[in-house]
Amino acid sequence: MSGTNPPPGSGPGEEQNPYAQSGQGQPPQQPWESAPPPSAPPAWSGPVDGGAAAWGDPTPPSEPPQPIRRAAILMYVGAAISAITALIPLLFRDSIRDAIEDSDTSLSADELDTAVNVAVGFAVVIGLIGVALWLWMAAMNKAGKSWARVVATVLGGLNILFTVISLGTGGGGAGLILNLASIALAGYILYLLYRPESSAYYAAMSGKGR
Repeated sequence: MSGTNPPPGSGPGEEQNPYAQSGQGQPPQQPWESAPPPSAPPAWSGPVDGGAAAWGDPTPPSEPPQPIRRAAILMYVGAAISAITALIPLLFRDSIRDAIEDSDTSLSADELDTAVNVAVGFAVVIGLIGVALWLWMAAMNKAGKSWARVVATVLGGLNILFTVISLGTGGGGAGLILNLASIALAGYILYLLYRPESSAYYAAMSGKGR
């Protein structure tokens, strides 16, 4: 018997390794085996300035899109106009008194004072309510509340309707300019609220439970 050991894989019951004698030890790696395994497509995380949350991105939009921000600024302008409107009756109290007196000459002095106070107070309260509504709508629409856009649409439509009706009663000068500016302001705000970026923003914020 020889003292040499049989090469590995040559004994009975052992599988022959054709690469053992060549010194390679392992079969050559195939090209498809060296390629990394395919990974899932990354979630798109594009800019959210358009309003909608990015597909696969759980983070809600960090800020409203530009049309919403511009509409909110115009709502602040509307609040300022309403505040000025509320102060006008206080500045023209005498003119209001003269107008009431001319419309009803049978009023006594006390009744005339009461009528003037009611007219001025009513105008001031309406102006302050207008200020509150403008500020409220600006805050809620910036927050992406879908119902706020509906409320703003209703209020804007009523504003345009009543302004058009008031135009039919006549008048001109500063009053006519304010009426036309009011129609333009309400119309442009509604246009901004219904821009595609704005609609996407409302949908994204509603999907986040905002």
